Amino acid sequence: MGLPRSILSIQSWVAYGHVGNAAAVFPLQRLGFEVWAVHTVLFSNHTGYGAWRGLTLPPEHLVEMVEGIAERGALAQCDAVLSGYMGSAGTAAAILSALARVRTQNPQALFCCDPVMGDAGRGVFVHPEIPPVLKAQVLPQADLLTPNQFELELLSGRRVRNLEEALEAAHELRERMRPEGPRVVMVTSFLPEKPSPSGIETLAVGEEGAYRVRTPYIPLDPPRNGAGDAITALFLGHYLRTGRLALSLENAVSATYNLLQLTHQLGAREIQLVAAQEEYANPSQRFAAERVA
Repeated sequence: MGLPRSILSIQSWVAYGHVGNAAAVFPLQRLGFEVWAVHTVLFSNHTGYGAWRGLTLPPEHLVEMVEGIAERGALAQCDAVLSGYMGSAGTAAAILSALARVRTQNPQALFCCDPVMGDAGRGVFVHPEIPPVLKAQVLPQADLLTPNQFELELLSGRRVRNLEEALEAAHELRERMRPEGPRVVMVTSFLPEKPSPSGIETLAVGEEGAYRVRTPYIPLDPPRNGAGDAITALFLGHYLRTGRLALSLENAVSATYNLLQLTHQLGAREIQLVAAQEEYANPSQRFAAERVA
């Protein structure tokens, strides 16, 4: 048995609840990965509560943390870099700097970017400088990209109302991603204007084709923060394990649905990340991927 594979995850951290690294690290560990977590903020809880305490760490902190890992001679063993919410253009630049250092040591390392910028209903909730930086600087370095429907529209400049338009937008983004990589786009929380009675959809588009997984809609009000961070981490983990697009999509969507269903059943305000841990490697309820292109 060899050493487990390793992922450098650069995201926010909360002491209470599960968003950012606090949503991504544990599922990846349960899938068998070593996770080197570098935090961009240290907050008491996620900002969805409207009040929180803590501090935002400067980009220099991120650079220093990665430098310390590099000094251990570990970057050559890094199989992927994972990023989520970026608080400033400086944070984005620091993440790209870390990615460049990893790729110098391991050119095969993948970069999975969750381009957190906003969502339907709320609009853009990041600093105005972030969307242009994501489009111009981060997207061209990405191997895996996991926008929601709103972010897919924002990055592509296209309105997305149905499956055909979603696939066109995803292919447009793929053309702008790193040519040497798999150029995979997973679109979460997809609701066409004429929604399926099955509920909500998640799409994945890559060299193997395009796939869709449909799941029932779970009436969580308010929507639970951290689910997007968890599904991105699960998709990356399963993709690193299998290299298979449809299977990775099935596993990530099924596990996340089961996580949210348990959260709903328990009436919890925070996603029940620990209680649902058996779902991450082997989801108890599975939803099949359907090839759509």
